[in-house]
Amino acid sequence: MHTFASRLIFTLLLAPPAFAASSMDLAVRGSITPNACEPLIGGEGTIDYGKMSFATLNPDHHTALPAQTMPISVRCEGPTFFTLTTIDNRAGTSANHEHWHGLGLTPDGEKIGGAAFHLHNAVADGAPAHLIVSWDGGMSWAPDNVLSSATLTAISASNTDLVPAAVKDLDADIGVLTHLVPTDRITLTDEVPLDGYATVQLSYL
Repeated sequence: MHTFASRLIFTLLLAPPAFAASSMDLAVRGSITPNACEPLIGGEGTIDYGKMSFATLNPDHHTALPAQTMPISVRCEGPTFFTLTTIDNRAGTSANHEHWHGLGLTPDGEKIGGAAFHLHNAVADGAPAHLIVSWDGGMSWAPDNVLSSATLTAISASNTDLVPAAVKDLDADIGVLTHLVPTDRITLTDEVPLDGYATVQLSYL
């Protein structure tokens, strides 16, 4: 990732006669961004499964809740190289794969489950989009549609051209898979909310 930045250092020197010289640094910092982009998520970015009875959940294996989708769009002032990733605001609470997003804890500190995000039906600048993902901070890329805190997701020109391409407008659906832990792993004496909370972050390349 490259950041356009300017840094000017001004040094003020005071050297009275017969005294050792001293100095003070004054830093002027700033940044210049590429074309500004704005990501938007439909449905206020909220999925609500409502109330679920403890008795309807599986006691000895995970319960998969109905898959959900929500629209996401990115609008840029001009063609821009960018990536999408997530920030798991409930980090450390996923009871599933380590790269899934957590759903919070019970009052006894037990993990409730996890949620995974993927991008589907992506359209970039009016044409079907090819999604690529990097698991090593942008050093290498492979075709994939996962959206997580461990990856960078970008658009490429084709499935064989595995480098990010500049995009002005992107539309897609975020698919959400949610699994709850077997009920024999948690103690519920009162109503416990699913407390998943993640942020989709856009970064410029």
